[in-house]
Amino acid sequence: MTAPELVITGAQLWDPAPSAATAVAIAGDRITVVGSDATISALAGPLTVRLDAAGAAVLPGFHDAHIHALAGGLALLGCDLETEHSLAGYARLIRAAAAEPTPWVVGSGWFGDVFPGGLPTRELLDELVPDRPAVLTSHDAHGVWVNTAALELAGLTDATPDPPAGRIVRDAAGRATGMLLDSAGELVTRLAPPRAAADMRRALLAAQELLFSLGITSWHDAILGEYLTLPDSLPSYRDTIASGALTARVTGSLWWPPAAGPEYLPEILARVAAARSAGVAVSSVKIMQDGICENCTAALIEPYTGVSPEARGDSVIAPSDLAEIVTGIDAAGLSVHFHGVGDRAVRECLDAVAAARARNGAGARHQIAHLDLVDPADVLRFAELGVTANLQPLWARNDQEIVERKLPLLGPGRATQHFPFGSLHRAGAHLAMGSDWPVTSPDPLWGLHTACTRTAPAGDLHARNAAARVPALPAERLDPETAIRAYTLGAAEISGTAAHAGRIAAGALADLVLLTGPIGAPEAFDGVRVARTLLGGATVYAADARPAPPGR
Repeated sequence: MTAPELVITGAQLWDPAPSAATAVAIAGDRITVVGSDATISALAGPLTVRLDAAGAAVLPGFHDAHIHALAGGLALLGCDLETEHSLAGYARLIRAAAAEPTPWVVGSGWFGDVFPGGLPTRELLDELVPDRPAVLTSHDAHGVWVNTAALELAGLTDATPDPPAGRIVRDAAGRATGMLLDSAGELVTRLAPPRAAADMRRALLAAQELLFSLGITSWHDAILGEYLTLPDSLPSYRDTIASGALTARVTGSLWWPPAAGPEYLPEILARVAAARSAGVAVSSVKIMQDGICENCTAALIEPYTGVSPEARGDSVIAPSDLAEIVTGIDAAGLSVHFHGVGDRAVRECLDAVAAARARNGAGARHQIAHLDLVDPADVLRFAELGVTANLQPLWARNDQEIVERKLPLLGPGRATQHFPFGSLHRAGAHLAMGSDWPVTSPDPLWGLHTACTRTAPAGDLHARNAAARVPALPAERLDPETAIRAYTLGAAEISGTAAHAGRIAAGALADLVLLTGPIGAPEAFDGVRVARTLLGGATVYAADARPAPPGR
């Protein structure tokens, strides 16, 4: 047997379950042998590189099952408000962006709890950017804050009607405040100057560099298409994959336009075929069925608490059309990657899958992302229908925005159903995890910490309130083994790459993350960082070469 090129010994190995083995041998881009230190050390030759993990954890490379990498990269290189959590901090960053000679000021990342009343106004933005259009997307990408110049350019007045699946926020006098929710944001963002292809390439590669530093070797881009201020990332993926610059393992979901009906099916199937022929691994279609609770655009079974006039949130696609669309996508052998936040939206997504199963029989595994609220009557349906629960674990804590803006709208009863990770797991649901970056930090260790403790990581500047340190619904915590599986093999399974990724086993790709210490109690995730990331056996990040900041 030829000597391996690399051996790792002395590891606390997760394959992704805790393993009795402590060492791996790697040749080329594959793991060749997994075993004891003695067994693996005996295989080494004079040219073999040896890494001693010194008791630290070694896991399959993290796989982010729901991310917007190009948007995250653009934020890194632009006016990124996510790095602050105060009015003064936002103002400083916006003024700096406005000092640049650009036709528009474009940024993202603000949190609503920073502003009095929970949402910003155009008057504040007019003070910071008085001379040209300014457009700043919220961290959750469901709200767009614009100034008066942007409203006037778009021809938006106090009398402009709300578009389907969107809302122009107005004050008590009926005046547009400068806040545009969901599809209403596109009334302005569609007028923004297009991004240069070179800038988008640079942003996507900056995102890859950051994600490697966090131990992420694979990801699934949840929107390949235009959405609000997010440009279509498909051309950037196509170009960077073809050039070899993008080396991470990437799959993606093509965007289903919210206003499209079943008649769009032939076009989406043709677009999937075209993307695949261009080398982009597209295996699913992204359907957004509602918005978010904080904006009262998530679709709920019962009305929001304390909201007048009464509101339940809109279904983006009529349930009957949704069932027909999903049945057609399923019949073509593709899966659907749903956005489902409210309990009614989640139910409508499950109903659509049930319709597809009734018509087509067994087919591709579908998934619902976010799952802020799941009615108890629907929890068992995930396992029954083979639907993956795609979790964004960092959200499952009581940070100040959730406490101030979200929980009061849900009321005490529904608050007990908030991010029911443990309930879904106990009911046999298949789990995957992703960050939804740039909505929140892409750091898997932060996400794993919150999934297992239901508290915020110590370094998260968006969760400095005392309630974020108290477990939020502790019965919904996951154990470390379940959480690690969801962030590795579970994500690979729903992405269709589990035959060669997401595990540490002979024959699997040598995509590995070495941490700075072992994983023991759930709190351990917040005390370790990434020491090294391997992609196909090659080091793509080493902490001793460049430190990785926690969370970001």
